[in-house]
Amino acid sequence: GITEYDALPDNARAYLKRVEELVGTPIDIISTGPDRVETIMLRDPFGG
Repeated sequence: GITEYDALPDNARAYLKRVEELVGTPIDIISTGPDRVETIMLRDPFGG
């Protein structure tokens, strides 16, 4: 799977942005596959 946000297809990034708009909260982490290394952390959800 893809491991960097910039490597996602344009449509995938647009979809994520639209989901954020619809639910009114930012997406912090996405998974692009079953393995732990296939996780993209957009923002640190644990940071203060």
